[in-house]
Amino acid sequence: MLKVAIYGKGGIGKSTITSNLAAAFAAMGKKVIQIGCDPKADSTINLLGGEPLRPVMNYMREEDEEPEELSDIAKEGYGGVLCIETGGPTPGLGCAGRGIIATFQLLEDLQLFETYKPDVVLYDVLGDVVCGGFAAPIREGYAEKVLIVTSGEKMALYAANNISSAVRNFEDRSYARVFGIVLNHRNVENETEKVQAFSQKSGIPIVGEIPRSDEIIRYEDQGMTVIEGDKDSAISKRFFDLAELLLKSEE
Repeated sequence: MLKVAIYGKGGIGKSTITSNLAAAFAAMGKKVIQIGCDPKADSTINLLGGEPLRPVMNYMREEDEEPEELSDIAKEGYGGVLCIETGGPTPGLGCAGRGIIATFQLLEDLQLFETYKPDVVLYDVLGDVVCGGFAAPIREGYAEKVLIVTSGEKMALYAANNISSAVRNFEDRSYARVFGIVLNHRNVENETEKVQAFSQKSGIPIVGEIPRSDEIIRYEDQGMTVIEGDKDSAISKRFFDLAELLLKSEE
C-alpha cells in the first residue's frame, strides 16, 4: 500500500494536486482513498462532481454520535476513489488538529483499510500549522511518504521549510520521509530559481512541476479534475508522471 501525505501552505493548491493524483492513480487501475485533513473540507470536491462531502467532524457534531458505518462519512467519486473529509471544529471552538486525530481513530475503529483494501492512500494536509494533530499522518505511521507543495512565494516556501523540519524531527523513529517537492507555479518572479534554491538547501528533490493553467481552473469550475476532463492533455501527463514515480519508489 502506497501511503502519501501531501502538505503545503493553505491555498497553495494541495487539493488540486491531491485530487488529480488520486484521479491519475484511479485511471491507472489503482484502488484509492483520499482523506482531506483541512477544516475547509474541500479536498475531494472535484472528485465528487463539485458536490461537497459531509465532514466527519460535522457528522459527529450534528448527530451527537460516532458514525457506525463507512457509508455515513465516505463517498465514492471519480474512478471509484473513496473520499473522506475530516472537517474541523465550530469556528473559534476546539482544535482542528484534535479533529484529525479523532477522525483517524474513528477510521481505525471502522477498519477502513482492512475493509476497503486500497492500493493508494492520499492525505491532503494543511501545512501552515504543523501542530501535533496536523502532523498525525506523518507521526502516527499513517503515511510513509510526504510531498511538499510550494510555489516561489515567500510564505509558501516558509511553510515548506516548516514541514520539512517537522518531518526531520521524526526521522529517527521510522516515520514518514519527505519524498519530494511539487512546484505548483504561480508565475512569481524567478519562481523556478527560488524553489530550486530551496530544494538544494533542504536536500529535497523537485519531483513534480505543475504549470499555471487555465485548463485546471476550467475543469474545476465544472466540478472535476483535469484527469477526468481530459486525461490525454499535457497537464494530465504531469500528474500521471508523478503517480508513476511514486509507485516506482515502492518497488
